[in-house]
Amino acid sequence: MLSPRVREGHASDWQVAVPTAALLGESPVWHAAEQALYYCDIPGRRLHRWSPAAQLLDTWAFDTEVASCAPAVQGGMLLAMRDGLWLFDPSTASRTLVNPPPYDPAHERFNDGKCDAHGRFWVGTLYEPREPALAAMYCQTVGGPLRRMAEGITVSNGLGWSLDGRTQYSSDTKAHVIYAHDTDPASGELGARRVFASFPLKQPGQDLATYGGRPDGAAVDAEGCYWVAMFEGQRVLRLSPEGELLSVWPLPVRCPTMPCFGGADLQTLYLTTSRENRPEAELAAQPMAGHVLSMRVSVPGRLSRSYGGIQTS
Repeated sequence: MLSPRVREGHASDWQVAVPTAALLGESPVWHAAEQALYYCDIPGRRLHRWSPAAQLLDTWAFDTEVASCAPAVQGGMLLAMRDGLWLFDPSTASRTLVNPPPYDPAHERFNDGKCDAHGRFWVGTLYEPREPALAAMYCQTVGGPLRRMAEGITVSNGLGWSLDGRTQYSSDTKAHVIYAHDTDPASGELGARRVFASFPLKQPGQDLATYGGRPDGAAVDAEGCYWVAMFEGQRVLRLSPEGELLSVWPLPVRCPTMPCFGGADLQTLYLTTSRENRPEAELAAQPMAGHVLSMRVSVPGRLSRSYGGIQTS
């Protein structure tokens, strides 16, 4: 039973934003200069760009997984791929290596990535055997080395920052925990870590109808609240800066992966979703699975951070 103070939405609040489905959509980012939404299909090995005004979907295919992306101030997009960090030029479909992977790509790959307000690209990894917890978090600055910033993670997700930049959020999806790190905004150094929110583990044989899901990708709005996609939980949660549950948004699909704010007023919440390896009966009942969904929200988000740029608004 939800607290009376918790706002609850409806699955009908959502609509299909992009008519083409991905296998596992991830890392949506709103490119304000282009008024377009970029997002990845990790197992599909594709980068997509959706232009709402033109109703146009552009797609670039690669020979390995692309997990997350960010606009770059020097032009193009920074891509976190299994085989390293790359600058990608959509106009020529060419890419330039920034740094090779700091791991064995046979067992690990980049996952959730996002830029902070100082233009640093933070990206975690996913350790595919899942045990032990050998994934990590890295930070890339323009022209600098790829620095290992945190470890002891299994599936790194949920990156975001508080409005003052003094708290970095991230999650370990397998552990069902969202963490908050004290952060020095100027240097990016991480300090003490605390549990921001945690969720019950999925029990063997548990019916998905009774399972709340595990924290995947996230976004922070203009009030400093943290929106998180609950994978297999068929819902998106909005948490206060203190970690209090403020609202629950049920979904028409079982597996949301990451929200982001977009549109000219940043009041469209886009949400990538997954259909990869889902039961046939579930997919038949949930035809929106794999699509980017959207809904209008009352509180806007913030402009997406760019790799190599200082955020000024």
